[in-house]
Amino acid sequence: MTHELSEQIIQKISTVVPNANCELEYQNPYQLLVAVVLSAQCTDVRVNKVARELFEVASTPLQMVQLDEVKLQQILRPLGFFRAKAKSILTLSKQLLDKHDGIVPQDREQLQALQGVGRKTANVVLMEVFKQPVIAVDTHVFRVSRRLLLSSSDTPKGVENDLYENLPKHLHLKAHQTILHFGRYFCKAQRPLCERCVVKQYCTYLNIGTKNNT
Repeated sequence: MTHELSEQIIQKISTVVPNANCELEYQNPYQLLVAVVLSAQCTDVRVNKVARELFEVASTPLQMVQLDEVKLQQILRPLGFFRAKAKSILTLSKQLLDKHDGIVPQDREQLQALQGVGRKTANVVLMEVFKQPVIAVDTHVFRVSRRLLLSSSDTPKGVENDLYENLPKHLHLKAHQTILHFGRYFCKAQRPLCERCVVKQYCTYLNIGTKNNT
């Protein structure tokens, strides 16, 4: 796909999600890191509700490791996999204190070395708070990119690499949130709003069927 065509697609998508910004609430890089870890298999709305309560009692790595694990599990209970998430948050907070003086690193490899932090989570933090031109591939970005032929890869890492290649560099920073919001509110996994789609002429889901529906 040419840069000209991919930019046209992103521009069209932007018209229906003009305010595509991170919907997780946070006050500092650490809070965002924690919120993204909590967001696995959960909606941002639910994470924000739980995170507000959590950050009232522990908003820094030091405060987090001083929090009783049972208390932390109680706060996280409304979320899926709350026990595993509590363990990850406590461990990554200790790692930040031990290895980074409590400061969230601006390096992907160092972020991914933290407990519970995968490539997507690391990229979200790098993009959102450090403004690095990286592209995080979550389930929405994966699905929409394949439906619109921005990528033909079957893996998140492959989709990420395709997006770097197919999108002009000046769009890398905004690509994640733009595509994510379009997937969340329009190009849904089930019952996408095809009648309201502004890029239907490029869509394999609409024109070929469910080939790229994952």
